[in-house]
Amino acid sequence: AGIDQVYLAAAKVGGIVANNTYPADFIYENMMIESNIIHAAHLHNVNKLLFLGSSCIYPKLARQPMAESELLQGTLEPTNEPYAIAKIAGIKLCESYNRQYGRDYRSVMPTNLYGPHDNFHPDNSHVIPALLRRFHEAAQSHAPEVVVWGSGTPMREFLHVDDMAAASIYVMELAREVWQENTAPMLSHINVGTGVDCTIRELAQTIAKVVGYQGRVVFDAAKPDGTPRKLLDVTRLHQLGWYHEISLEAGLAGTYQWFLENQQRFRG
Repeated sequence: AGIDQVYLAAAKVGGIVANNTYPADFIYENMMIESNIIHAAHLHNVNKLLFLGSSCIYPKLARQPMAESELLQGTLEPTNEPYAIAKIAGIKLCESYNRQYGRDYRSVMPTNLYGPHDNFHPDNSHVIPALLRRFHEAAQSHAPEVVVWGSGTPMREFLHVDDMAAASIYVMELAREVWQENTAPMLSHINVGTGVDCTIRELAQTIAKVVGYQGRVVFDAAKPDGTPRKLLDVTRLHQLGWYHEISLEAGLAGTYQWFLENQQRFRG
């Protein structure tokens, strides 16, 4: 009984420092992962595959919120261009196997994900696990303040990993006709997010609340902010009938609970 579906979520990922330091690793390893698995799926007659990309595929100055049609409309963010190029290649591999061989290979582009089993390393983790850990440690040591990088004004969108899993299954299970009606052969990827964003300041205050930290939250505006806003346009996904279910505060509370219960074994 052969394999009838492949979910391709494997990737080499990292933050700005890692992407800047190892650009060859990021483009080579990600292109090899996609090329090998997508081609092998085709050779073994697997008709359905779902490729998970990244919202960094969009141009640095893309219109906000970013619709799928923003792809390849401008220059990428230089710091993660090699990674983004690899992810764009993954989308185009899927589309090309569909066009040449009649496969049903689909792509979804997640926004920033968070949740249990994340990397909580103090230096190379993403913003939510990094702040959860720092506020937790500040609460434990009764530190009077927590300093957060940047002005606190940039806006970001976050999606719980369980919502991402649910959306992936939902898109994979859509009838082929429905999927084709809502996409185009050479613009077939689907954004996955909440369609709602918050400032880093609001995020930090919510995390402080979830952790029970009573001290001050201070923003170091001398540190870099990154892009002012990164929000996905999820109209295509909503038209297909899928909406996220986990609110940011509930998701953060659940993630913190997992962090507390896994002090000895979390990554980082």
